[in-house]
Amino acid sequence: MIYQGANPFLVFAALLIAAASIATALATAPEIAAAAGAGMPSAGGDTRAQSAPTQQKSHAKKKPPGNRSSIDDFIAGYKAVYAMIYERGDYEKAIMALHALDRDDNADVANLIGYAHRKLGRYDDAKIWYERSLAADPNHAVTWSYYGMWQAEQGNLLKAKDDLEKVRLICGTNCEPYRMLKDVIDGTETY
Repeated sequence: MIYQGANPFLVFAALLIAAASIATALATAPEIAAAAGAGMPSAGGDTRAQSAPTQQKSHAKKKPPGNRSSIDDFIAGYKAVYAMIYERGDYEKAIMALHALDRDDNADVANLIGYAHRKLGRYDDAKIWYERSLAADPNHAVTWSYYGMWQAEQGNLLKAKDDLEKVRLICGTNCEPYRMLKDVIDGTETY
């Protein structure tokens, strides 16, 4: 469904994040993928969840794989938090709501936590969460893009360019994560 007057970036980003969530679900719990109507992974590559970094062990309780209402609750909660971040800019509440989803080991969830921390100027926390997202999915193009923006904001343009190359290898030069990071590196846009 396309919404007239909607910001094309937000529509694309929502679709990209939803597809990445579905891809992660497909690899880790087939029941979640079936409930969400999963297709092919959006960014390609390995989307299997891996262990979280030792400095940020999750204390989240694992949901039983066959619990459909938990899956539906997670998807609805994720969509609500996504809107909280990108439409309302309520980063503090979004961080709390993302933790409440009990899926801190999900690449999309960890990425949004990192993004919210970065927007609040909490760069050390943002770094931890971006790295946690990449531990869950090393081919998560949006996280590499945001991590590159983090690097640029720290004044490390060489590392940001390295991250841009990683995004290019994952999804090419026409994907939104590549264009966003390229704009930041070129100094024409901030995200």
